[in-house]
Amino acid sequence: MVWYPHATVAVIVEQEGKFLLVEEHSSGQIVFNQPAGHIEEDESFVQAACRETLEETAWHIRPQALVGFYVYKSGSNNTTYHRACFIADAIRHEPDLKLDEGIIRAVWMTRDEVAAQAEKLRSPMVLQCIDDYLAGQRYPLELIHEHSN
Repeated sequence: MVWYPHATVAVIVEQEGKFLLVEEHSSGQIVFNQPAGHIEEDESFVQAACRETLEETAWHIRPQALVGFYVYKSGSNNTTYHRACFIADAIRHEPDLKLDEGIIRAVWMTRDEVAAQAEKLRSPMVLQCIDDYLAGQRYPLELIHEHSN
């Protein structure tokens, strides 16, 4: 078997002290996660962040900065995830948009509400990204250099 990392994006969207999360089905459980997912072929990091957030929450966003890059090896499926976590502004909500399969709902939660659900978080990266954001960790989007032929 050939090993390869799973390149993903996640998005921190905060309004009035609450964070946009998704409640979703994962590996037979119901978990909470930031809007997140895999980067598709020929898609930039920023494009993936916007697409995943729209598909999972029905919110259009505008990425402003990076919180950081994270690596997590899941004990449940032995997969290594490489996550680029963005900070974004919520621009417009389309409440009638059908959400991705497996997504139960989009929900706004405070940091403490997220921490209280620690056993139901999809990974430890969920709370770590929020805490890094709240600590003021920011990197400009220009940190990402994308080249194509």
